[in-house]
Formats: sequence, C-alpha cells, structure tokens
Amino acid sequence: MIIKDLKTSEYFETVDGTFICELFHPERENREIKMNCSLAHATLRPGESSHPHRLIKSAEVYFILEGKGLMHIGDEEAVLEPGQAVYIPPMEIQFIKNISDVVLKFLCVVSPPWSEDDDEICLE
Repeated sequence: MIIKDLKTSEYFETVDGTFICELFHPERENREIKMNCSLAHATLRPGESSHPHRLIKSAEVYFILEGKGLMHIGDEEAVLEPGQAVYIPPMEIQFIKNISDVVLKFLCVVSPPWSEDDDEICLE
C-alpha cells in the first residue's frame, strides 16, 4: 500500500506558475505503480494566475477543492468552485486565475502522466 500525505509532501513551481506536489506519478515512485496518469495537488494564492500553457500529448482534469477559479480553455471561460471538475483536452491553451480571497487548491489528473517537456508556455 502506498499512502501520500500533503503535510509531508514537497511542493515545486511548475512552468505554468502553479505550485504543485505530485502525489502519484508512475515514473517517480519507488515501487511500481501501474496507471497511465499522474495526480498532483496544486495551489495558487489569491489574485494569482497560472501562465497560459498547453499540454501537447496529455489531457488534464482539474478538480477544485478550495477557493474559486476562473478557468480559461481556448476561447471559453467558466468559474469553478469546490466540488467541480473540468476536462482540458491536449493542445488547448489554458490557464486558471484565483478569483477568491483564499488559496485556490485543486487536484490535477494528467493522462498520460505529466512531464515538463510536454508542458508548453504560450506567449500571447
């Protein structure tokens, strides 16, 4: 059994400007995990946005835990609140802005698993 705890996990800043900790990633575990996705916990402080970016090969799902975010995917935007999830297809330019007065916390599920070389910043 593999158990991860956010209290003891390390966060790092990704190329899109969010802070994440990878909870499960099949390529980075000490023991073999047989799954074709990665799971991370992400945070953005009030008023902050991730940088516009896209995943080339991977699809992504954000699941909002706390706070409120304005999600942009391509030409669409929507407000996301706790308990809501959004699907982000590969190659779609995306970013999320924290529009609440608390830290925006969300889960990121990426399939195939997230890799930095698949994450591309999009300059406008």
